Amino acid sequence: MGQKIRPDSLRLGIIRDWSSRWFTSKKNQKIWLEEDVMFRRIIKEKIGQAGIIKVDIERTADQYRLFIKAARPGLIIGRGGKGIEELTKALEKSLIKLHESEKDKKPVRLSVNVEELKRSEISAQNVAQNIAWDIEKRVKFRKAMKRHLELMMQNKECQGAKVRLSGRLDGNEISRTEWLAKGKIPLQTLRANIDFGTASAFASYGVVGVKVWIYKGEVFGEDKIR
Repeated sequence: MGQKIRPDSLRLGIIRDWSSRWFTSKKNQKIWLEEDVMFRRIIKEKIGQAGIIKVDIERTADQYRLFIKAARPGLIIGRGGKGIEELTKALEKSLIKLHESEKDKKPVRLSVNVEELKRSEISAQNVAQNIAWDIEKRVKFRKAMKRHLELMMQNKECQGAKVRLSGRLDGNEISRTEWLAKGKIPLQTLRANIDFGTASAFASYGVVGVKVWIYKGEVFGEDKIR
């Protein structure tokens, strides 16, 4: 079962917390979910080049708080905080447009917080994005896989890693899947801290899917990983 679904979703509520944290009635559940999807889509479109690792959303009745973890936060914040102000305005504008038909809709306060990723070499999402960017720059896929796998294994915290690519690799007519792995990756051990990331490389010959697994040891106690 651990090989059929995302390892982070398998561990939700056990060692990992939800990326969207709010409670509401059944009446507002659909609307709030649409807002969450819209925010994540806009963030990916506007500042995807900053290396977005994770977007956490917390919501109360009249306030939205977005926590963005990125490998290059300077691209988001901009000079004098201008970038983050533009992003906030774009999110607020899309929120107003989504509810323009609702006349009695109360205004919602929106705050955006940006956090820097400290160890990018052992972040599965960052590694997957870097491999995808290398493939878009016409780097040979085996060379990219080996180089990033070696960089991950050089970190003492990484006890195992796996990289898998799927698509028309190197422009071949028939799509296939290639993968490399080192160390151990216990997918079905729920206390195992497995970081998982995906990305898509839009090459001239088609789209190549990238998946990365990183095993960082076991988690004990009540402390959850966000």
